[in-house]
Amino acid sequence: MDLGNRVKTRNFQLVVESVVNSPAKKRGDFLATAELIADALSEQLAVDCISIWAFDNHQSLQYPICLRYLHDTPAVNPALIRPKHLDLLPHYLEQLYDHRLIVTNDIATSPCSQDLATNYFMPRGVVASLDVSVRINGHLEGVICLERMHSRGAWQEKETNFVCQLADQLALTLATQQSYQQQELLTLFRSALAQSDQITMLVDLLSLTISYVNRAHGEITGTSANKVIGNQVSQLSFFKQYPELGDNIITDLRNGNASKGEVALRREDGKKYILQYHIHPFVTERGKPFALVTALDNSRDHFIRSELERLAWRCSLTNLYNRSYFNRTLEHCQQGYLILIDLRGFKRFNDAYGHDQGDNLLIEMARRLRSFAEIYGANQVARVGSDEFALFINEVKLSFDIKILAHKLLAHLSQVLKIGREQVTPKPALAVVNLAEVLDVMSPMTCVDIAVQHAKRKQGQSIQFFTKDLLSNFQNDTDIERELQLAIRGRQFELYYQPLMDLQEQRYIGAEALIRWHHPSKGILYPNSFIDIAEQTGLIASIGAWVLEASCRQLNLWQHKGLQLSMHVNVSARQFFSGNLFEQVWHLMTRYHLAPRTLILEITETELMEDIKYATNLCKELTELGVGLAIDDFGTGYSSMRYLKQFPISKLKIDRSFISDISSSRESREIVSAIIAMAKALNISLTAEGVETTEQEAFLAANLCHQAQGFLYSPALRDADFTDFIKNHRLKPVID
Repeated sequence: MDLGNRVKTRNFQLVVESVVNSPAKKRGDFLATAELIADALSEQLAVDCISIWAFDNHQSLQYPICLRYLHDTPAVNPALIRPKHLDLLPHYLEQLYDHRLIVTNDIATSPCSQDLATNYFMPRGVVASLDVSVRINGHLEGVICLERMHSRGAWQEKETNFVCQLADQLALTLATQQSYQQQELLTLFRSALAQSDQITMLVDLLSLTISYVNRAHGEITGTSANKVIGNQVSQLSFFKQYPELGDNIITDLRNGNASKGEVALRREDGKKYILQYHIHPFVTERGKPFALVTALDNSRDHFIRSELERLAWRCSLTNLYNRSYFNRTLEHCQQGYLILIDLRGFKRFNDAYGHDQGDNLLIEMARRLRSFAEIYGANQVARVGSDEFALFINEVKLSFDIKILAHKLLAHLSQVLKIGREQVTPKPALAVVNLAEVLDVMSPMTCVDIAVQHAKRKQGQSIQFFTKDLLSNFQNDTDIERELQLAIRGRQFELYYQPLMDLQEQRYIGAEALIRWHHPSKGILYPNSFIDIAEQTGLIASIGAWVLEASCRQLNLWQHKGLQLSMHVNVSARQFFSGNLFEQVWHLMTRYHLAPRTLILEITETELMEDIKYATNLCKELTELGVGLAIDDFGTGYSSMRYLKQFPISKLKIDRSFISDISSSRESREIVSAIIAMAKALNISLTAEGVETTEQEAFLAANLCHQAQGFLYSPALRDADFTDFIKNHRLKPVID
């Protein structure tokens, strides 16, 4: 070997050693090491272009992480140097896999691919190339590409060896980087597990010993980790208190089946807790079977769920069952008598004596009903409305004629009572329904509701038995009711959505859900043609529940599509005072994962005033749940500033009757201006309904009304049309 070759070989060795000992390689800095290697290659080899590429997990070539142009070679787009997706050149990949390097001394006879030569080498004047793969454990991680635009003879063996050594160092750098990343990730995982509030445990399924458990185990179970690790799972309180369940779980895990559940456990100090667990079997890289156990203390959620269930089925004031529970019980009854009690004049009593005294009257009525039920064997007593109670007695337990029993009950409830300093004579009205006679006609609650309206209008003994003659007076309504029942079962309802415009920012921020009935013979019916009948017959509960769920489902879909809109849903008085609205909303908010304050319930101010105390409590509960509340048709009722301040209302909706003649009526303009000023003073959002002209919009915007809806912007639209409408108007992500 002549002196020149020896010097060159020695230089190559020194370069490799410098890369080996470089800080960049030691710390696993792949990019810096690639730059170092590119500089070394440009100094040691006669080449015109150097590029170092990285592969992704799919073996597709990405843009170069390092690129050098030498000897005044003009720079070009990196995408033109090599194809970005090498799956189009399988022969090139095969060469890199099989031979590690591709030596091309003459592009015309390129061993890699004619396409590569024709499309990438020849147009750029490349006459020779040297490609060396960067591999880790046989896996292709990248490639070093050297190109010559001028003939300088064949690639020498010491040159290819030199490039291969540098490729090895680049591979080692990448391996070091991956090792550091894995170590850091492992450290993060361990730290996260240690800080987690959930129990994490690893169990060896061969020996049934505990290999790992985190800090949370001691905090939840009372047994610290050092007393658990290395011991048999049979020593755990779970297996001691539920041995059969524990054995079944072990059998399932060894058969490859996961297990989950919830159990009540007792700690050594006697404290009880609810443990919710998930256990998944897995096999390590060495083939050892393990189980990953994750568990959490679900005691608080259990308590909250129990409380919610109690609140869902009980009246908080009287502790009687509520309408929802009573209806569920009634569904399973085929015979017996349903009695509905309505307190006539209760609202006037509330207004005269105050809500505290009104509550005392309801509590006393509930006490009297419970004592009567115990004496005469009634099966169920419930508060089914703000001033309505229901009693069910099985025909088998009936020891008196039902008419005699009804008169006894009326006399019992009508006895004078003392509330405060006042002597009060309750005025109950009773309606009685024989279930056996009406089950084939309509729901018992509907029948008794119809009957009680007649009882309330009677003079003297206010008792009304439901009869066929009474039913005939409601025949027209019954036809509509029957069709409504078919509509509910036949999915004949559809929701349309009317956009809400933010007047100050001129963008759409929400929608009001409006029901339409696709009647099989009458076509599309608007709510005013059937909602009143639905209210009277009790079907509004089912329709309202459907509207609420459909609205929440649509809101969830909008949120998944990135449309962060608010959804306004009208709630009827019967639905609002049903006693189970909170339960329905809580269930839907949880089921559809709705963002807080995006669901807004609307109720008219007149309906809200029917039972102010009950409404106030429910509104507060719904607000705490993250639900917005709006007073609909504001200005047409008789609410006062005092009550508006009392309710946690987030929005007022100005009735369309005030908006329609803003342009021509000074009185309407003054009323609307006063409402806007009041809303501003109370810090309540304001929406104007029925906006149809630009003059109306201009007046509202000038007076700082927040939002508007009406035909000026759009009628109510079907969901697909509404989504297109919003997207076409470039809705910004704002939550009302």
